[in-house]
Amino acid sequence: MKLLRFGEAGAEKPGLLDNHGQIRDLSAHVDDIAGTTLSPDGLNTLRAIDPANLPLVDRQPRIGPCVGSVGKLIAIGLNYADHAAEANMALPEEPIVFFKATSCISGPDDPVEIPRGSTKTDWEVELGVVIGTRAKYVSEADALSHVAGYCIVNDISERDFQLHRSGQWVKGKSHDTFAPMGPWMVTADDISDPQSLTMSLSVNGNTMQDGSTRTMHFSVATVIAHLSQFMTLHPGDVIATGTPPGVGMGLKPPVYLNVGDEMVLTIEGLGQQTQTCIAARD
Repeated sequence: MKLLRFGEAGAEKPGLLDNHGQIRDLSAHVDDIAGTTLSPDGLNTLRAIDPANLPLVDRQPRIGPCVGSVGKLIAIGLNYADHAAEANMALPEEPIVFFKATSCISGPDDPVEIPRGSTKTDWEVELGVVIGTRAKYVSEADALSHVAGYCIVNDISERDFQLHRSGQWVKGKSHDTFAPMGPWMVTADDISDPQSLTMSLSVNGNTMQDGSTRTMHFSVATVIAHLSQFMTLHPGDVIATGTPPGVGMGLKPPVYLNVGDEMVLTIEGLGQQTQTCIAARD
């Protein structure tokens, strides 16, 4: 299944993308694509519904973040072998973990703001993992059973804020619009192998990132098991699992985003995002 949320920001409705690429309204069945809706029982209830019996959304609405009420947005740094080589950094012995403020989550095609004072706003196409059941002290062998689905996340980063403004990376990772998510969450049963997905990102029509989840240093299962040793993962938590090479910081010379630039992101089986950069708003 492809589950999504549509409508004005802050007032999104739950929806389903049918086999014809049309949006169907799930409002009569669930309040949101969040919480218990993401549990195995919740997803099985939705699978039992014939999409043809759902109201058709006969317009082109704004698509919101594919998961609502995200409790934690956790990100993994330096998790692709080829990206580490690009950055001239050694691969970590265990996952590098940081958080992005949930207030930075936005729709997949919403504009991305360039922060005030920014000189190094960068892009990162990432596989997002949506947790469906509570996970605490889980094994790697059992980890994927806690996944509700997968989506695209653009881990926008302001590198100067991230690296030179003291403290953790969160300062450079959490500006409004710094986590476009979606367009939809594809349920885990429709992704046979999360470690074999091609992914790409272009800026103004030029391909910058062209990689695959095959080159992840720590697999999705390893990341979930690792995180669950330090914190309980809850339904609706989202993990951004790292990025392949081609980020602006790694280019020679570096290239960063400016107002008017357009990004297009794809991950195999998970759809496409398109964002235009704008100046930060109040």
